[in-house]
Amino acid sequence: MEKIRKAINDSSALRWGILVLVGFVLSVNYYFYDAFSTLKDLLKAEFAFTNTDYGLFVSFYSVPNTFLLMAVIGGIILDKTGIRRTGFIFVFFMALGAFITAYGASDYYRADGFGYGFFSSFWTGKSPELKMMLLGRFLFGLGAETSIVVVSKILVKWFKGKDLALAFGLKIGFGRLGTFAALQLSPVLANDGANLTGAIWLAAILVFTGLLAFIIYMLFDAKLDRQVVSIQKEDSIPAEKNKFLFSDVFRLLGNRAYLLIALLCVTFYSAVFPFLAYAPDFFADKFALTDVQSGRITSILPLGTLIFTPIFGLLIDRKGRSATAMIFGSLILLIVHLLFSLTNIMPYVPMLMLGIAFSLVPAAMWPSMVKLVPEKQIGTAYGLMYSIQNLGLWGFPLIAGIILDKTNPGNPEVADYSATILMFSLLGLIGLFLALMLKREDKRGNFGIELPLNKKL
Repeated sequence: MEKIRKAINDSSALRWGILVLVGFVLSVNYYFYDAFSTLKDLLKAEFAFTNTDYGLFVSFYSVPNTFLLMAVIGGIILDKTGIRRTGFIFVFFMALGAFITAYGASDYYRADGFGYGFFSSFWTGKSPELKMMLLGRFLFGLGAETSIVVVSKILVKWFKGKDLALAFGLKIGFGRLGTFAALQLSPVLANDGANLTGAIWLAAILVFTGLLAFIIYMLFDAKLDRQVVSIQKEDSIPAEKNKFLFSDVFRLLGNRAYLLIALLCVTFYSAVFPFLAYAPDFFADKFALTDVQSGRITSILPLGTLIFTPIFGLLIDRKGRSATAMIFGSLILLIVHLLFSLTNIMPYVPMLMLGIAFSLVPAAMWPSMVKLVPEKQIGTAYGLMYSIQNLGLWGFPLIAGIILDKTNPGNPEVADYSATILMFSLLGLIGLFLALMLKREDKRGNFGIELPLNKKL
């Protein structure tokens, strides 16, 4: 036992340093994903995008993980081949996709650059810029979702039994920090369209630096693995083989508690991330705000989650009540969207409330997997969950854009978002029902979801 304590993941300072390192990878991932939400009007003006085109662009991120099940496949690869290989491959795809997206919006490409003629030759109802950007968004999504799965497994590897919920809370906080920075910086850098491509290129460059940060992490991961193997040999502990069986996936889907969490995940995140993609434009239209003002109000949500998620994670580590936290978070989400749709209350307080909801549910949801799934299958479990989640992240941005176009014929400058936001309210209601069912299932199955995270059954 004394030898195990000598492994580098037993060093508190190094553990938290690793969290900062992989948290940066997560931050640039979210920065790029959200950098376009405050640029919606500029994209429409510069590239003649419709609301449906914009919804298609947002939703294309989720195509590889919804229809090709890449997050599931990535999770399986992760459990089979390990963190380093899987992480490098998928963070590389993330960086490549970001570069191609920025290239599709660049002046060089639009001036008949490489690929422009080819992308002009098919699907003529859509612009060549949109089609190249869709390809980039596809590749970015292919890499980004599995990279989040990789980061989740990294935290389990370094923090299991050592403030895991707090680590997950901080991990989520790093993601929200990226969103906050994107909402604050993108409209300022774009400068009312004068530097639109520069704002997009900066987002792509940040993703590339995330790839460099992951390469640095790989050195620490290799050292930890060598230490664990050495300790196992000295203590005559047989090495655990991560043999993947397809029955593992079916076993996960047969676990009612896991399935309820996965369904709650898709409804909850579908009521938040697609909403964020439209929120700056919604605030600008409903409250007559500028793009910069709308971006700042929208950034209240990630700022709130940056503060509250680690606090809730720490409480869940110590006190438990994960299912209860998901119930309250889902209820707050429902109330917020009803306020946005049915009242004219200024969005400052509702966005803060949404930040609390978006702290409660993720802080409780993701660490709960260790109660339901063996560590050797954690990558598969997270990957399957992200693929189910991406079904909503693919469908609902597109549905929101279609509803917006249908309820605003003629594409007016000021759009009525009431019907679109009511759709998000319905998702919140479904999520609340699923959270209540999860608490009931935990009581029946004695999974320990309501117990403190470090407490054994």
